[in-house]
Amino acid sequence: MSHYIFLRPIGLELAHRGHNVTVITTHLEKNPMPNYNQVEVTQKKIWELIEDDTGTIFDMADLSAEEFHHKVVWPGGLAFTELTLNSPEVKEFLMKDNTFDLVICEQFVQEALYALSVKYNAPLAIISTFGNCMRHNIMTRNPLQLATVIADYLNVYNPGSFWGRLRNLYFTGYEYLWWRYWYLGKQEELVKKYLPELADETLSLYDLQKNASLMLINSHFSFDTPIALLPNIIEIGGVHVTQSNASLPEDLQKLLDESKNGVVYMSFGSNLRSADLPEQKKKAFINVFKQLKQTVLWKWEEDILENKPKNLVTGRWLPQQEIIAHPNIKLFITHGGLIGMQEAVYNGVPIVGVPIFCDQYNNVLLAEQTGVGKILQYNDINEETLKQTLNEVLNNESYLKKAKELQQRWKDRPMSPLDTTIFWLEYVIRNKGAEYMKNPARNMSWFAYSMMDVYAFLLVVVVVCVTLTVNFIQTFLNGSQIDTTDRKKIKKS
Repeated sequence: MSHYIFLRPIGLELAHRGHNVTVITTHLEKNPMPNYNQVEVTQKKIWELIEDDTGTIFDMADLSAEEFHHKVVWPGGLAFTELTLNSPEVKEFLMKDNTFDLVICEQFVQEALYALSVKYNAPLAIISTFGNCMRHNIMTRNPLQLATVIADYLNVYNPGSFWGRLRNLYFTGYEYLWWRYWYLGKQEELVKKYLPELADETLSLYDLQKNASLMLINSHFSFDTPIALLPNIIEIGGVHVTQSNASLPEDLQKLLDESKNGVVYMSFGSNLRSADLPEQKKKAFINVFKQLKQTVLWKWEEDILENKPKNLVTGRWLPQQEIIAHPNIKLFITHGGLIGMQEAVYNGVPIVGVPIFCDQYNNVLLAEQTGVGKILQYNDINEETLKQTLNEVLNNESYLKKAKELQQRWKDRPMSPLDTTIFWLEYVIRNKGAEYMKNPARNMSWFAYSMMDVYAFLLVVVVVCVTLTVNFIQTFLNGSQIDTTDRKKIKKS
């Protein structure tokens, strides 16, 4: 759902500007424009598609990045890709004779869909809902900056330390090698199975991504770690966040307006259910909430919450973006999902983050380093730690001050994220794939790109020169010793 929230405005805006847009999606617009065509994918959650023996999703807080990939990322990506290609409407769509000027794919372990750019002989644009992608950086020879930029999905508690940087290097290499030499092969098998017309072509999904015309990433240097980027890698962080014109439901509007001490909003997103929290942690939240002077609004996915205090209001579904935009919101308690984090940044709201998996820890770590929030590790949640953390952020004005400063610089751009996105997508269309924007180093071996052969040659030259110099000096000294000995012999005789 969060990926859809981020990507949705892009397709709608392209249609609004007159493009004939076809979207393959699990979420359908109710009243689409005539030029906005929808191909429905069978809707299932990732947890229904993978063999998950980790218990509740909250138990994934204990998984390492490697375990998370093997239990969730790789099997989930393959299952979702097959679900997409095997959906009845998608299969029917792929049988039709369509033409397109551009194919846009999300960069989220569903690489088989890149083959549509070959099928339709169109440039490929890729969008990352997670921001920076180390795999893409490696294949396109974009600078990695491993000392400061953390790999996707990796929790590094002290990234700048020696062990943090070593861990980052190891995991970056580990993930890339698994992805390139095992996972992409599995994705190519799906291409052959569901796009048999491409089976005779020498199709490399690795080469398709390496040669993509454009990569749009969900980040912005005003909040994310600054990174050197190639001209065809563009930051569009927060493309989904705008000044919403939607109105809140009447009861929520009244609640937010009349809460004289402000409102604390809590949501763990669409994949994590607060209702699945263990009883002990659930009680900790309830007991701490009832001690707050603020009203608490909690996304709670069941109709009943026992022992609910008077200042706590729950809802199975809540319009998050409109709620966070309300001036009476004092704090956002979140799992650290990037979409919600950017909504908090856009509206200048401090956060307390409880990361569970994926990029969540890194997102909350950025907030803590920026001074707009605090990390509360899931396994550390109890009444004492929760109360201390919430009171720290609510009562220390520096968090709100920093959040407002971050809000100002986040919005300070020459174009909105959505306008930036549309400009570059149309730019690629106008310039027939914009081949000239691609890094020529992408076609060089790592050995040549890194100048290792040149450095090796220079090292050999230096070693040879030093060796010759040392030998010359030794020869000279030995010659001098011989001359001295001969002179002594002559004097004696």
